Amino acid sequence: MAHLTALRRGGAWLLAILLLLAAAPATAAVTITFYSHELGSSFPHAFVTMAGAPDRGGPALNVDYGFTAKAITPAILWGRVGGEVVSDHGAAYIRGSDRHFSLTLSDDEYDRVMATIARWRAAPQPSYDLGTHNCVHFVADLARSLGMAADTPKNLMKKPRSYLEHLTAENRPWLAAHHATFWRGPSATQQPKQQPKPQPKPQKEPYRQPLRVPSS
Repeated sequence: MAHLTALRRGGAWLLAILLLLAAAPATAAVTITFYSHELGSSFPHAFVTMAGAPDRGGPALNVDYGFTAKAITPAILWGRVGGEVVSDHGAAYIRGSDRHFSLTLSDDEYDRVMATIARWRAAPQPSYDLGTHNCVHFVADLARSLGMAADTPKNLMKKPRSYLEHLTAENRPWLAAHHATFWRGPSATQQPKQQPKPQPKPQKEPYRQPLRVPSS
């Protein structure tokens, strides 16, 4: 009898654990989104955000990364200055920026992105060069770490939006094969335009013979 009671209790505990596991939210993979910012009075900029949690487990992420000069002064026009990876773009700044595409990362891809960010953080100072080592080069390097073709045409490296449009176009088949979400361009999700309702044609009045009053 005691043996049966123990079995029942064990079964009840097992059922409770299974129910808790079923109720727990599924772990969401990390999604990376590439952004450009060319609006307002702020300096043109390219950056990424990452949200979700690795498949292997761990705390949920909601972070952003970009590379910039430590101080925006005329000195950046003449040569290298101090540079840093920043993670404080702010919600309003991100909302005011242009999303280009989002991509769900495997754990290996996430690790490669983070290794690239760590390498940029550890670069010898001065590390920022407006022409050869700026925020656009940073996002290009992140894209390259994921397996994208990320050339760096000189005429686009000071134009974040134009460069990310170029990066998207050059990698569209690769991105589509990796189930990316496009936010700009012909593949972006758009609401269908509503066609104007046809207006009924005015009915023509039937011809009526004018009434003739006989002369007196």
